[in-house]
Amino acid sequence: AKYPLAGGTYNFHRIAFGEKPARLTGSGGGGRLMSFLFVWQTSIQAPLVVASGAIGFAQYFRYLVPGMNMLEQKMVSLSVIVLITFLLYRKIETIGKISIFLWICVIITITWIIVGGITHGHAGYSFLSGTGGDYFKAAFWLALGQGSVKTIYSFLGYYNVCHLGGEILNPEKNIPKSIFISVAGITFLYCCMNLSIVHVIPWQETVHYDFIVSIFIERIYGFTAAKIATALVLCVAFSSLFAVLLGYSRVPYAAAVDGNFFAPFARLHPTKNFPYISLLFIAALALVFSFSFSLKGVISAILAMRILIQFIAQAVGVVLLRKRKNVPRPFSMWFYPLPVVISILIWVFAFLSTGWYALWGILIALTGLIVYYIRSRIKSQLTPR
Repeated sequence: AKYPLAGGTYNFHRIAFGEKPARLTGSGGGGRLMSFLFVWQTSIQAPLVVASGAIGFAQYFRYLVPGMNMLEQKMVSLSVIVLITFLLYRKIETIGKISIFLWICVIITITWIIVGGITHGHAGYSFLSGTGGDYFKAAFWLALGQGSVKTIYSFLGYYNVCHLGGEILNPEKNIPKSIFISVAGITFLYCCMNLSIVHVIPWQETVHYDFIVSIFIERIYGFTAAKIATALVLCVAFSSLFAVLLGYSRVPYAAAVDGNFFAPFARLHPTKNFPYISLLFIAALALVFSFSFSLKGVISAILAMRILIQFIAQAVGVVLLRKRKNVPRPFSMWFYPLPVVISILIWVFAFLSTGWYALWGILIALTGLIVYYIRSRIKSQLTPR
């Protein structure tokens, strides 16, 4: 809200961590180091996010074409990424119109699921049973951690508006409003949707289905309606991918324009005025990842990479900004610093819950440090004294 620029967290890190020389390199600033690390991990995990959505799309597509083999699924995921890239290869005004159409499909799908379960359900909610002693067992916390990783992944789009800050009208009002509405709205809709489903299909049974919404609609309205619902679910997945690739394509661009990432990413399309090099790079890497990874592994890797450089670092950045005097804030955190402390504890718990992928997240950060150091040394040698 205070710094509504393209790239979101990139600019937040650069400003929050300041411009004092970084101890690691002796050049640039702590803010430039942290913002570079964010773009570095984004250039890897953003394609993973796109790949995860494309893989999920292909897996769910099997309900419509049951005999698909693995190679055919991979071809579907590749085709989805290519189609989304084609749709995004245009002006932001046109993209806005496409987004509204996809948003309508999302609302229709979720409304159908919720109303269908409420009006046709008969199962109880036995998942609420249990004893308090279960919460003190290691198995409970292990299960909570695994469930949290998948749940957090489902919510990650709530801050996508921050990546488009430079293209938002009245950002000091609309960015916070968008975030709160997104989180509250998604929470409400997820709860209603899941309660609606288990009202028709007991939760003990749902774990055995790969196409839970399709089976849900099939039991209520029949197979033909289930195929229509499947098409709408695929539209929801497509919409998510559309928004993700749109937002993330602005991050390397913002860093390159600032001189803190590789120069080709700063190029805009000569007629449509969007960062086409950044878009094509993320899409191309997503094609590779979608052909090489499983959905479960991709989700854990995404979260492990984000937690250190983005989420925990953002919490620290808030503290650093609050220490500065005479800096007006269009939005001020409620109950500060309690949300900061709680969020860091939650992120550490989620990071450990990713298992071996936590080491991957650390490795990506360390690799980014090395690249930043080498790049800074080369730039300092090329700069005339």
